[in-house]
Amino acid sequence: MKLSIIVAMDDNQLIGKNNSLPWHLPADLAYFKKTTTGKAVLMGRKTYDSVDRPLPNRRNIIVSRNTKFKADGCEVVGSINAALSLANGDNELMIMGGASFYEQMVNKVDRLYITEVKGKFEGDAYFPEFDRTQFSELSRDSHQADEKNLHAYDFVILDRK
Repeated sequence: MKLSIIVAMDDNQLIGKNNSLPWHLPADLAYFKKTTTGKAVLMGRKTYDSVDRPLPNRRNIIVSRNTKFKADGCEVVGSINAALSLANGDNELMIMGGASFYEQMVNKVDRLYITEVKGKFEGDAYFPEFDRTQFSELSRDSHQADEKNLHAYDFVILDRK
């Protein structure tokens, strides 16, 4: 199973503000949907709360320490290791947050799907520092700001060397 992270971050590796995205980029939401559809997605309970529903056409796995937590259309487990075991038969597991999962897994994943949002925003959640020399850039698709997407951004895929 390929283990991947999907994340959008600004120039300071900011990823969130008050449990939501600090920017509105419809193109990034479409990229997220296209990239994760048909795959297993792993998220923490707070990330699930921000989405507030299972993502359609994906296997939704939520990690929560609350053993009574349930979410219709989702599989709930108590640890990342339990989630990895559960998804073992899937082709690719997409870790979609939050920050603590990224921190625990960034040095273990095979691939990073990063939307680099150009600029510096205010927020309270950051992607952890990681050694980019451990990855090779597979692709970079750059976009300028437009009337729908008010910030320039790049879609970057990094594969572990």
